[in-house]
Amino acid sequence: MAPTICFLLLSFVFLSSSTSGFLQHHEEGFISVVISDKGLDFAKDFVIEQAVASIVQSQLPQIEKTVQVPLVGKAKVVLSDIIINDIQVNSSSVNTGETGIALVVSGATANLSLKWRYSVSSWLIPIGISDSGTATVKVNDLQVGLSVNLRNQEGTLKLILLDSGCHVKDLSIKLHGGAAWLYQVLVDAFAGNIASAVEEAISKKIKEGIATLDFLLQSLPKTIPIDETATLNVSFVDNPVLSDSAIKLEISGLITGKNEVLVPQGYHKGSEISVSSGDRLPTMITISLHENVFKSGSLVYFTADSMQWIVDELPDQALLNTAEWRFLIPQLYKQYPNDDMNLNISVSSPPDIQVTNKDVGVTIFVDIIIDVLEDGEVIPVACISVDISASCAAEVVGNNLAGWLKLRKFSTYLKWSKIGKLRMNLIQSVTSTVLKTILIPYLNSQLMRGIPLPILNGFSLENARILYAPPWITVCSDVSFLGDYHLKQLPA
Repeated sequence: MAPTICFLLLSFVFLSSSTSGFLQHHEEGFISVVISDKGLDFAKDFVIEQAVASIVQSQLPQIEKTVQVPLVGKAKVVLSDIIINDIQVNSSSVNTGETGIALVVSGATANLSLKWRYSVSSWLIPIGISDSGTATVKVNDLQVGLSVNLRNQEGTLKLILLDSGCHVKDLSIKLHGGAAWLYQVLVDAFAGNIASAVEEAISKKIKEGIATLDFLLQSLPKTIPIDETATLNVSFVDNPVLSDSAIKLEISGLITGKNEVLVPQGYHKGSEISVSSGDRLPTMITISLHENVFKSGSLVYFTADSMQWIVDELPDQALLNTAEWRFLIPQLYKQYPNDDMNLNISVSSPPDIQVTNKDVGVTIFVDIIIDVLEDGEVIPVACISVDISASCAAEVVGNNLAGWLKLRKFSTYLKWSKIGKLRMNLIQSVTSTVLKTILIPYLNSQLMRGIPLPILNGFSLENARILYAPPWITVCSDVSFLGDYHLKQLPA
């Protein structure tokens, strides 16, 4: 089966759909993916479309046979260049159950073209005769079916072909040129051979495609790099759950440092999550992320010292000189008159992240150290601690889950000082400027890069919306295909 079909079948694994009712989460897996009817129908139609494209123009093996023709003698007939020119699918269905996934195509038609030639020799015709020409074949009732199952194999998915088959119920042959007797010979002697050749060719394509797809599934990476610091663990946990209306997958989903060893982790099962599409039409894909996904990222970036910044530029650059602080902190100006300054900003503990009913609540504890630059030396003179309360609205950017941070409130207090007591009510306005013009915009620039969602390359989220169901964030979306070009860019 062509690579396009393989990637298309793979969409069965990665597409998911929102469903009314409950999304029940297992003991492991912080990202849940569910495929329901609409997602399966999309994948089914896509699979069939691409499968047809790969089968069309396929050439079947040459067929030859010697037949006894009354009054003529033995005729050696050869059918060659048998090509499937077109396939039309009239009806198809996909069904899931505890035993696997079944795809059925029924009532399809196909058009074939071929070349024929024959030679006759007998005692009546000692010199022998021969002729050649073309013919067209119409398959009037083609049925194709296959069933597969998915199993977890050490964090990857194993695709198992349970059964497959192809059956041609009826076909007709139209001869172009040749003697009248040849038409009946082709119908009587070769109709079964042509039907068998079509059945075997399509069955072979199915088996080749499943084998290739199984290899691709097991070759999928278990981590997706986010940036130079962190990766997303996308290894599967537990076996896929198949019901009569959905396929459900559990993915680890934790963010780890690039050099960390992946260790299976789980969470204690909490309350059920109701994800309803309400009055809206059902979508193809729903991906639910537990707040622990974001907490794990918070810990990784904190541990990697990625939450520390030196600020030496401000919109009001005068604030980074002791002369501007002579009234706010007289002792500072007295000890260091007219010296440049910078602000050493660092997060003192991993930010706390909680999913709420309407957004994501974020609490950040920040230390701002005031440094004086004197004669090439950096002199820390005071540390102001800031407790920040913010909200983050999630949004989908491309195939990433991103966010936009909004400051709710903050409070400041003096942690230590080498320049005496500070008037914190006056420091508050400076802190506000730093947060609103430096820290929050910088964090937003990072958050908008987002976390990659487990969507197969070559497919894109479309008309996505966000639902909040603490402690989960759910992305409900349709899916569109970006074209064969994107699939061809993937490694072989």
